[in-house]
Amino acid sequence: MNLQTFKDILFNGVWKQNTGVVQLLGMCPILAVSSSVVNGVSLGLATAVVMALSGAAIAPIRTSVPNESRIPVFILIVAVLVTVIQYAMNAYMYSLYVVLGIFIPLIVTNCIVLARVEAFASKNPALESALDGFAMGLGLTLVLAVLGAIREVIGRGTLFSGIETVFGDGAKAWVITVVPDYHGFLLAILPPGAFITLGCLIAGKNWLNQRAAAKANSSAEPVDGGCTPAAHAH
Repeated sequence: MNLQTFKDILFNGVWKQNTGVVQLLGMCPILAVSSSVVNGVSLGLATAVVMALSGAAIAPIRTSVPNESRIPVFILIVAVLVTVIQYAMNAYMYSLYVVLGIFIPLIVTNCIVLARVEAFASKNPALESALDGFAMGLGLTLVLAVLGAIREVIGRGTLFSGIETVFGDGAKAWVITVVPDYHGFLLAILPPGAFITLGCLIAGKNWLNQRAAAKANSSAEPVDGGCTPAAHAH
C-alpha cells in the first residue's frame, strides 16, 4: 500500500463517505449516545477498533469462506471482537460501560460494521481493510464528537462532563463550564435535539462540498478575453 492509497482510504472514511453525515448509517447509536462528548467519542472509538480488527480478520479468509455463508461468518467474527471490547470496558472502565449500556453489544448489529466488511474487507487485502475500517470508525467518532459537543454545550453548558468515567475521579477537574449558572436546554439533550443537530451537520457538510466544487469549477474556467491551455495547443 503506497502513500496515496493510504490518503485516499483515510479521506474516504473521514469525509467523502462519512458514515454519519453521508451514508447515514448507524443512526440509533449516533442519536442515542451523542448527548455528551465523552459518551459519543467512547462509543465511536470502540466501533473504530472493532471495524479495524474485523477488517483485518476477515480480509485474509475472504477467499476461503463460501459465498453462501459469508454473512453469518462475518457476524460471528464481529461478535467475538465486540465481546472482547465489552469485557475490557467492563473490567477497566466500568462506569463508562454502565453509561453506554446496551449500545456496546449492539455494535455487532450496527450496519456500519457489516456493510463495510461486506463492501471492502471481503474484496481487499488485510492492511487496506484494517485501515478502511478504522477510517470509517474515525469518521463516525468525529461526527459523534461534534454532535456531542454541540448538544452538551447547548443542553448543559459544559464540555467533557462524565470524563471521570474514563479517567477516574481525578478527571472531574477537566470538565469545562462553558456557560456559568446555566439552567440547561432540555431539547438539546433529548432525541429531537439530536435529529436537529445532525441535520445541521449534514447541511454544513453539503455546503462545504458545494463551495469546494464551485471553487474548483471557477478556477478551471478561462479568464475573460483569454483562452484555455488546450486552445493554445492548436
